[in-house]
Amino acid sequence: MLLPVYLGMLREGERVLGDAFRAVSTGHVDEPDVYQTCMALAKQCDAHLESLDPIIHRYGEQKDDEPDRLHAAELSETRSGPLGLLRDLQDLSLLASFVDTTYTLVRQAASALRDEDLLDHIDRCHGQTETQIAWIGTRMKQAAPQALVVA
Repeated sequence: MLLPVYLGMLREGERVLGDAFRAVSTGHVDEPDVYQTCMALAKQCDAHLESLDPIIHRYGEQKDDEPDRLHAAELSETRSGPLGLLRDLQDLSLLASFVDTTYTLVRQAASALRDEDLLDHIDRCHGQTETQIAWIGTRMKQAAPQALVVA
């Protein structure tokens, strides 16, 4: 069974996404909605990580080279100005999409295993990840005119 590989990817994805939300939050502190929302979303990622522990205890976690590719997209520093905000949000979108699709795939495995506890966990966390993606998309649409036309 290779589910432990994807559980490891999910853990690493949530960790990187939470760190990226924190980086964008502190990098764009002049945008109050970005600061507050990104900090709240980072806390969601932290809660997702913590709630994965019993699942990983049950199924295990296998390290794989794939999460290393995620580090290439990891936000090591934020950019400044309206265009920087837009690009940072775009990076967040990519990371959140990785987590989203990983939840989708792990959910398929949980269905095949008929593991109701895992399904409940995924449905709760995946739903919050979808909300994160929706906020990022909305905020990018809001930032785009300022960054691409006015600036």
